[in-house]
Amino acid sequence: MKIALVIPKNGAENERSFYDYSFHASFLLSRKYISYLLAIPTLTALTPKEHDIVVLDENIEDIDYSIDVDLVGISVRTMFAMRAYKISEKFRQRGIKTVLGGIHPSMCPDEAILHCDAVVVGEAENIWATVIDDAQKGQLKPQYKAEGFADLKAAPVSDRSFLSKTQYLSDIVQTAKGCPFHCEFCSVHAFDGQKIRTKTVEQVIQEIEAINRSTETFKKKKAIFFADDNILSKKSFAIELFEALKSQNINWMCQASINISREDDFLALMRDSGCGAIFIGFESISDKNLSAMDKPINRKYDFAEAIHKIQSYGMLVHSSFIVGYEFDTPESFDELIDFIENTNLLIPLVNILTPFPGTQLFKRFEKEGRILTKDWQLYDTKHVVFQPSNLSTEQLLEGYKKVVKKVYSFDAILRKLNHYWDIDFWKRQNDSDPVQLKYRLLFAIRLLTFLASTNFKRSAFIIKLLPHVFRPRVRISTILALMGYNDFAESL
Repeated sequence: MKIALVIPKNGAENERSFYDYSFHASFLLSRKYISYLLAIPTLTALTPKEHDIVVLDENIEDIDYSIDVDLVGISVRTMFAMRAYKISEKFRQRGIKTVLGGIHPSMCPDEAILHCDAVVVGEAENIWATVIDDAQKGQLKPQYKAEGFADLKAAPVSDRSFLSKTQYLSDIVQTAKGCPFHCEFCSVHAFDGQKIRTKTVEQVIQEIEAINRSTETFKKKKAIFFADDNILSKKSFAIELFEALKSQNINWMCQASINISREDDFLALMRDSGCGAIFIGFESISDKNLSAMDKPINRKYDFAEAIHKIQSYGMLVHSSFIVGYEFDTPESFDELIDFIENTNLLIPLVNILTPFPGTQLFKRFEKEGRILTKDWQLYDTKHVVFQPSNLSTEQLLEGYKKVVKKVYSFDAILRKLNHYWDIDFWKRQNDSDPVQLKYRLLFAIRLLTFLASTNFKRSAFIIKLLPHVFRPRVRISTILALMGYNDFAESL
């Protein structure tokens, strides 16, 4: 059989989100996209070798619905669900069987089956080969449900050979699944379980070596994001992994819980193995909100102290905050702005509380009659889809916009960049991974082209930025990201 694996994009016209892969392409001075959907290399590795595979990433090019395939598989996240349904229905109109899987169909199987021929509920590792075999026999069942959780050590190494070699800026690798926490707003523990399951370090290194081989002609360090919900979820495994990463010559970032700030040995080891940034979900600066969302671990730490500690090791803290929880008031937005500015957080992700299907939050809000819409394309964390407790929907939306516009104003960006330049923050990172002069020259030329074509604020920012471009320790990628987030803020 010939199988098409599809990555859908957001179906809403002119909508952008932090979590939309195509969002990043608008400001990175290239046509590349930030990354791909990790489910795709997982599925290609699980597909028996006698079948042909084609990957259709709608972020890169329009989908060719006339393509000659026998089966279409679409991995679906909630904000892309409406688009995924439309794609599935177009292929079905041609008589091609379609299968929907991923977290959204797993949480809403009765809805998903209305738009496809089969739904995969849960992880695909122990199901996908059976789905393919049934499809080949013409005996596709409406639903395939995983029994228990997959043994990641027995899983094949993810296969990225069918993905574009030139269209993605970074690669995604997952070393473990499961989360021991049970945050009310999160569906990870419902989908992946609370027991930590890891691959072997050898499996992870094989993946990274394959990634490096596929792009070795570019002679640049690969950027890899470890998609584990908490890179330190199993400390013995993490130590072995970080030691093994030292020889791989990669730049990487990860997600971790705030307790990493008290792990000096781990922080030093991560830094030495190539880690440049750690993503931490702070979620709220309100102790009452942290209690309401059932995230007690965050209540044990001083956020500002934790940020300072981690960044003292030369790794940038990427942060995430939720606005709209039960104890937020109109004053909460200014308080969050002050915290972000006082801690010099460069790229904070600010999200409107979103009750995703499968979460305890969704179940609670539905029981309380507070879900305002199930138009899934609005579940992108920048629309209000529920009735807040102490705010009107209008107050929440305007408060969100206020925070994002303030922390991503050019004045705020330049002030924080100057802070990091003054403390020579990027010294260690660029000592190990120098950016060549030609890239800085091209970057400067591109900046100059913006001077005549953009508004006054952008032009003033660029003029102030240009003298710093050729400093040996300036992270160009960080500056580009911040400029893009300013564009995002101004579009709200």
